Amino acid sequence: MTTIAIVGAGAGLGGAVARRFGREGFDVALLSRTREHVDALATDLGGEGVNARGFAADVTDPASLSAALESAASALGPVEVLQYSPIPHPDYMKPVLETSPADIEGPLAFSVVGPMTAVGQVLPGMRSLGRGTLLFVNGGSAVQPHPDRAGTSIAFAAESAYARMLHDALADERIHAAQLIIPGAITAGDPRKAPSVLAETLWGMHRDRTEFRHYAEPMDA
Repeated sequence: MTTIAIVGAGAGLGGAVARRFGREGFDVALLSRTREHVDALATDLGGEGVNARGFAADVTDPASLSAALESAASALGPVEVLQYSPIPHPDYMKPVLETSPADIEGPLAFSVVGPMTAVGQVLPGMRSLGRGTLLFVNGGSAVQPHPDRAGTSIAFAAESAYARMLHDALADERIHAAQLIIPGAITAGDPRKAPSVLAETLWGMHRDRTEFRHYAEPMDA
């Protein structure tokens, strides 16, 4: 079997996605800045029968992210599914009139350079498999920019454009790129935005391989 690599894995959405894909036989690579956190999550998942390993990676450091994904593929097998879903730093969410050119460097490294680095690392393996899925998870500001969250609004929009281009460019290679928009907060017990519900949505996006953009819940125009 092959591997799902979850970039930005935590106990909430990352853990739920790991469990959902693990039930389908996937090995799971958990990537986070804090190795102790993903090691603990991997141990918990192992107790539930999911083969998971933790890897330390800073998504704003291309060398760190590439090395972690390379180690994951070496330890667990080719990455068939990549999920890019780290949580942005609060500093990326300043009002637009308080956001300087320097302030946008971090969000762009996080939401553009990071995904591009990750895709570049796993794409050769997907091509060797003859299939693959690239899952991008973003907040609502990716499609409706918010003036109080300028950095993420700008960077998520750029990430969306990149992901959409991948969707079109890779379709003939049986590599599916798709985006899940989650308006507001992931909320335990919510019928649309609980981690387990979102994990099921992401599994369906991988399985069904249809349109590019999916919404956890409708957004107001």
